[in-house]
This record gives sequence, structure tokens and C-alpha cells, in this order.
Amino acid sequence: MPSLKDTYPLYLNNKAAQPNTDLAVTDKYTGEVAFRTALASPEIIDEAIAGAVRATEPMAKLASYERKAVLDHCVSRFEERFDELAYSLCVEAGKPIGDSEGEVTRLIDTFRIAAEESVRMYGEVMPLDISERAAGYQAIWKRYPIGPCSFISPFNFPLNLAAHKIAPAIAVGCPFVLKPASKTPLGAIIIGEVLAETDLPEGAFSILPASRDGADLFTVDERLKLLSFTGSDEVGWALKARAGKKKVVLELGGNAACVIDHDADLDDAVERVIKGAFYQSGQSCISVQRIVIHETVYDAFRDKLVAKAKDLKSGDPKDRETFIGPMIDDGEAERVEAWIAEAVDHGAKVLCGGTREGRIVEATLLENVDKAAKVVNEEVFGPVAVLMKFSDWDEALFEVNRSEFGLQAGIFTRDLFKVLDAWDRLEVGGLMVNDIPSYRVDSMPYGGVKNSGLGREGIRFSMEDMTEIRNMVIRRS
Repeated sequence: MPSLKDTYPLYLNNKAAQPNTDLAVTDKYTGEVAFRTALASPEIIDEAIAGAVRATEPMAKLASYERKAVLDHCVSRFEERFDELAYSLCVEAGKPIGDSEGEVTRLIDTFRIAAEESVRMYGEVMPLDISERAAGYQAIWKRYPIGPCSFISPFNFPLNLAAHKIAPAIAVGCPFVLKPASKTPLGAIIIGEVLAETDLPEGAFSILPASRDGADLFTVDERLKLLSFTGSDEVGWALKARAGKKKVVLELGGNAACVIDHDADLDDAVERVIKGAFYQSGQSCISVQRIVIHETVYDAFRDKLVAKAKDLKSGDPKDRETFIGPMIDDGEAERVEAWIAEAVDHGAKVLCGGTREGRIVEATLLENVDKAAKVVNEEVFGPVAVLMKFSDWDEALFEVNRSEFGLQAGIFTRDLFKVLDAWDRLEVGGLMVNDIPSYRVDSMPYGGVKNSGLGREGIRFSMEDMTEIRNMVIRRS
């Protein structure tokens, strides 16, 4: 396997800088320090924002082919460094190596999509003569980059979720400052290393690992025109409240439900639900957390699902047979264990799992869970799923909507009318039909409602957020 360096820099105004090695990043399986990175001070963050302001005009003036060339370069270099990127992700995030490789593939897809979209910044010719008073008038509008952007990315997809901010910013010509999660900064640093090989204007990008306490400028600085945050709902809404006049895009938590109707292909549904519930130890905002099963197939589906879950291998994420790797830290593993215990104390039955060894929590399925329990109402963000029955379709949709979150939902049914009914009635940002809510393609609009966030990602949709419409009206004599 590839090796990691002992230290890594931050990137300030396109250039590597090593002011210190203050951030220690652990191997999430062994708990040992794997490498150290530079930690940005408030002064460095301020300097980066000033650089982004200076880069605003040069970035906006880049031709479409120039922006595309930068993104194409990234695609090529990520392909060349595929194994290094996957291994670094496996170490710093504890993500099983096969899943790490899958995330690198999505990183490449995301930059490739952005390269294609960078030459499609379309506008519109619009007739205005809707009444006699506007006779002889017409309008033309097009999109302009919004200006310096602030990005804060999370630990669970440190490559791809950073890419969903960086790639569209380059595609439209917005300079940016990015704060990667301090637990998993290396993926973003490697992206910075690749961007530094390009001819982007000075100040076009800064990638700055920083402590939460020292990172206020990412949120409150008025020189920044957009804040895009991916993380917990509690933190995200608090940042929005302090963001001032800038545009805010939030990709927050979830409590995803998956409905299994009586006519579903149970074997197929089991295979997909196992993946959705336990992939990456459930540390995904669209992890399958609530499984709502028609009463006539409940026992059969439950038994198949439990058998599959018991076969999942836990352990070292560098082992290709491992499906359940470690959680991000001891505190998160202990919290999930406590939430399972709370459910059991109130009458829940553990069908499988339920125990923890260090940072590894077993794949856990629960039934007969009190609907007031945390594992039902809050985001577990761990390898835990709750099974519940329904007898009536309206009852199933009500259960999905009962959550304060609304990111994505899944339904397994062969009934087209139920599909269209669910699409109309479910309070979610995306509905996956005959698949799990955990499914995402990087070009599609992705985001939630209610506590799950504000706005949509997906390259074209992020590009819209990072631009402003500028209208021109022509009076013809």
C-alpha cells in the first residue's frame, strides 16, 4: 500500500505553507498519530480571505476553456494518484478500503462533471412586451460568479463533499477558502496540492485546516459572499444565524426512512438496505435508519436482513474483507452504544449487534423501539437501524414524515400510483424508488428540507448558487 508523509502543509493563496505542525491526525483504526498538518491561525485565515477578494476579478475573467482545463487537469491527476487518495482516506477516516476507492471514483466523477458544466453557463433572451407599455423592450440575462466563497466540509466524505464545493466554484470562477474537518483534512490538502499545479490566479483557493474556535472568519467575514456548510444540523443552523448578508447553503443531518411494501422484491431490498444501513459504519447523513415494513412481509424481510447483518465483517479497514470499520472517534462510538442502551431500557429488542469494541460498533438492528427513543427521532450517525411495521400506505408515509429531518427517503414498491403519491407527499429533498435513501449520483440535485438543510448541491445546482443573475434590458426605438 502507499505510504503517507509525516507532515502536510496548508494551502494559502494557492501555495503550500508550513507555519506549524500543530494538527495531529490519527489512524482511526489504531488510534495512533498517522501524520501532522499545519493549523491555520485567524491571521492566516484573514490573509486567505483577502487573497480571495483580490482574485475575484481575475477568476471572473477566466474563459470557459481555461476553467475547464483546470478541472480536466484535476481529473487526470486524481486518476494518477488514485491509490494514494484511497489509502489516505482509509487511514484518516477509517473507511474500508473498497469504499475508499469508491469515494475516489466519485471525486473524479465530480470534477469531470464540473469540467463539462463549466462551458455551459447559459443565459436567456426574454421578451418583455407583455403589454402595450413594454412594446419595443426585451431583456437578456446571464450568470456572473458571486465572488469569494467560504466552504466548510465534514469528516465522513472528506474527498467527495469537499469536491462538491471546490469543483463548481472553479467551474463558475469563484475564489474560495475551504476549512476541511480537522479529523480528516488530508483529502482536501491533496486536492490543494493538485490545484497548485495549475495556473489559477493567485488567491483563487486556500485550504486551511483550523480549529473550530479559530475559524469564525469563515462564517462572519463580510468579504465572503457565500457560505456552504456540510455537517450537523445543530452547527449548521447556528452558523446561518451568524452569517450576516451572505448567501448560505446548508447540507445537514438526516434520519432516513426506507419503506418496504408488500409487493417488493425482498431479496433485492435486503441487499440494498444492508448497504444503506451499515456502509461506512452508518456515518452518512442518508444512512438507512428507519425501515418501515408492510406487516405481511415483515417477518420474512426481518429474518433475511438479520441473517445478512450477522455476516458482515468488522475490523481493520485496510482489509478488503472488512465491511464495518471504526467510527471516527471513541466519543462517537460511546454515544451510539448509549443510544442503543437507551432504546433497550425502554423495551426495544436487539435483533443483532448492540455491542461495541473500541471504536467499532457492531451492525445493529432493533425492533419494538419506543418512538420517543433517540435512535428513532435523532440522527444516529452510526451502524444502527430500527425496524417497524405498517399496515396502511398512509401510515407508512406518515411515519416517514414524522421526522424533523427531510433529506432523502426510499421506497420499494411495484405500484406506480404509490410512487407518484409518495413523491407528492413525502417531505424530503429526494425520493429513491426501489432503492435506498443512501443513493446519490453526483450530478443530481441533492439536499434536504426541514432540519436537513437549505439549498441543493450537485454540480449544476451548486453553480447556480455560486452565481448571480445579471439582467440587461434593451429599449428598441
